[in-house]
Amino acid sequence: MMEVPCTETTAMQIEFTLNGAKRNLEVEAERTLLEVIREDLGLTGTKYGCGEGDCRACTVLIDRKPMPSCQVPVANARGREVVTIEGLSAGGKLHPVQQAFIDAGAMQCGYCVPGMILEAVSLLEEKPRPGDGDLVESMDGHICRCCNYVNILEALRIASKTRKEKI
Repeated sequence: MMEVPCTETTAMQIEFTLNGAKRNLEVEAERTLLEVIREDLGLTGTKYGCGEGDCRACTVLIDRKPMPSCQVPVANARGREVVTIEGLSAGGKLHPVQQAFIDAGAMQCGYCVPGMILEAVSLLEEKPRPGDGDLVESMDGHICRCCNYVNILEALRIASKTRKEKI
């Protein structure tokens, strides 16, 4: 009989803000933020894609910056503000970027959309009047398996225009 090596895990207490609510969890330090969000906290809008941070389906906002949560050790969330797709809507009303994706028909299977929406939210906060080049550059690392890029770009234009009108 083959002996299986014992792998020790180190449990740790971690506190961070998730979608506006303080969370205090005991988790294994080796786990990713993506695992904790999906498995422990039950928020499945953040998607597992490639597991290497290349497809960006797992993008969340950490202190308002887009990050691939599959590459972020949960320990790195300590004391930080994390926003998932579930945290964007307020009072039953979609965030303008979410609405723009619907209006532009930018969702086919929808798997990549949460990460793209969070990336767009960050871009529009940083640069309220982006040009097409800025929009394309911000989505450059995101992979849409359905190749719906034309409608995604239109959604970003709509969201940008909506933002400009409110300024």
